[in-house]
Amino acid sequence: MAESDLAARLEPLIRRSFGSDAALAEVEALAGDASTRSYARARLRGPGAPATVVVMLLADRGIAMSSDELAVFAEPLRQLPYVNVHEFLIRIGVAVPELYLDASDEGVLLLEDVGSVTLWDAVQGRRDEEVEELFARAIDQLLLLQVNGTARRDDACIAFQQQFDERLFLWEFEHFLEWGLIDRIDGPLPDSETALLRERFTALARYLDRQPRVLNHRDFHGWNLFVRDGGIRVIDFQDALLAPAPYDLATLLGDRVTPEVVHPALERRLLAYYARQSEARGGPRWSEAGLWEVYSACALQKAFKVVGRFQYLDRAKGKPGYLRYLPPTLRQIARLLDTRPDLADLRAVLSRYFPELRP
Repeated sequence: MAESDLAARLEPLIRRSFGSDAALAEVEALAGDASTRSYARARLRGPGAPATVVVMLLADRGIAMSSDELAVFAEPLRQLPYVNVHEFLIRIGVAVPELYLDASDEGVLLLEDVGSVTLWDAVQGRRDEEVEELFARAIDQLLLLQVNGTARRDDACIAFQQQFDERLFLWEFEHFLEWGLIDRIDGPLPDSETALLRERFTALARYLDRQPRVLNHRDFHGWNLFVRDGGIRVIDFQDALLAPAPYDLATLLGDRVTPEVVHPALERRLLAYYARQSEARGGPRWSEAGLWEVYSACALQKAFKVVGRFQYLDRAKGKPGYLRYLPPTLRQIARLLDTRPDLADLRAVLSRYFPELRP
């Protein structure tokens, strides 16, 4: 959409939100994410109006789920998932952006501008102690969501109507089988290899399915967390659902290139911090070994999903930018498989197609 067309679309919404004296001074497009949404930053003038707002532009004006694989509701949704989950997170105190205007029927949300400094940006060039402190603040927000959110369950919030269960874990493993290997093989996998991979992936999915579920963000990584005034602000939460407690933690500490900053020693310290704070807040109690067992399984499952997803975004959606994250994700898979001798046969099969996974 041309900036002039967008400006004309936004002017009446800005006056509706901030009064008749509020006006749009300038609008600029922002980098988007892997979804169908797009974003812009609007600079405003006039008494009572914030200096800037973030504009979320929806791909359509209907109420649709962000992720097709989560569309499991018995009845049609009456509210945009972002708005629905936002209302709940505000109530439990998670630091999400203020929602100034819900004009989702017109394809627009006006949101508080939480700045441009992601957690990933903020930790670049920092000493270990500073990195640890920032990630600990992120864990504080995570536990607020997981412990407070789970304790104050509200079934009107769609996050409590969907869950990471065996079905969804297997959907993501199948996503890897369909797309993750697409540039690595010529033709289909041999039936024997496909059967072995599915057997091991099913075992992992069933193991994770047996874990107690708490409220999770689902994409709690350093690009969805912003550092503002010394605190952490949380965005992109519309796919929240029930999942094993360490799922979001594995995303926070191990997604994309994060392990380049959160090295194994720092990872252990942050896992220990999570365990202490979880117990102190009335959440699950974790032994060091027990937390690592579930955390590493979550991290491994998420990494396989990421390989498939980023290949899918390139091939099916024309978004090749995420391919740069494949090498570090494969290094993460190799590191995690080093701790799983029970998956040696899975690794042996995949090593034929991914040299990065060879011991």
